[in-house]
Amino acid sequence: MSFYQHWQNVPANAWHWPNFSPAEIACRGTGRIQINEDALDRLQELRVTLGKPLIVNSAYRSPEHNRRIGGAKASKHLDGTAFDISMANHDPETFIAAARKAGFKGVGTYPRSNFVHIDTGPARVWGEPFPARVSRFAPDAAPAREHLADSRTMKGGGAAGVGTVGAAGVEVVRDALAEAQGAVQPLIGHLDTLRWLFVALALGGITVTIYARLDDWKRGRR
Repeated sequence: MSFYQHWQNVPANAWHWPNFSPAEIACRGTGRIQINEDALDRLQELRVTLGKPLIVNSAYRSPEHNRRIGGAKASKHLDGTAFDISMANHDPETFIAAARKAGFKGVGTYPRSNFVHIDTGPARVWGEPFPARVSRFAPDAAPAREHLADSRTMKGGGAAGVGTVGAAGVEVVRDALAEAQGAVQPLIGHLDTLRWLFVALALGGITVTIYARLDDWKRGRR
């Protein structure tokens, strides 16, 4: 354990925690710093585990600064073994689990101020729970193509197919009735109307299919 009257006095070869600077760990009120190697080793381990910056609100506190801000008389900040870390860029639940794995046994939660206190003292927990947070993970991207059940291409193609087959079927029935006798002859006129309906359906399906393909291409879905 080393003590310096100001963080600027810390020799470069005495600092071994690459993701933190002496200024971050020093007392906010006086600039003094007490280096507790074990606690800083655990803080560095936590930083590596989480893989993103830890915003240190408070680390070492000089006795006078601790009194000035109303800190506990036996605060672990006084011996450089406590850190108040902002939750601005962390999920509290994930952070606390990783902190305990790194060896921090004291955990205090302050959701109103959005930070978590961690220290290497005896195991204890205090504070209010953080409210549930919305996941920071991006939502799943839309599929590259539409699902077949909802595909405009499939619907358009299906309509075109039905229309084509229907029109062909009507033509076959019409030819058959043309050779028939008697009462069925008047049905031929109605079949002409039905055939044109199927032709219209086929053309509509083809139009939908072409539009869907062009729309997919414009959206870069391929």
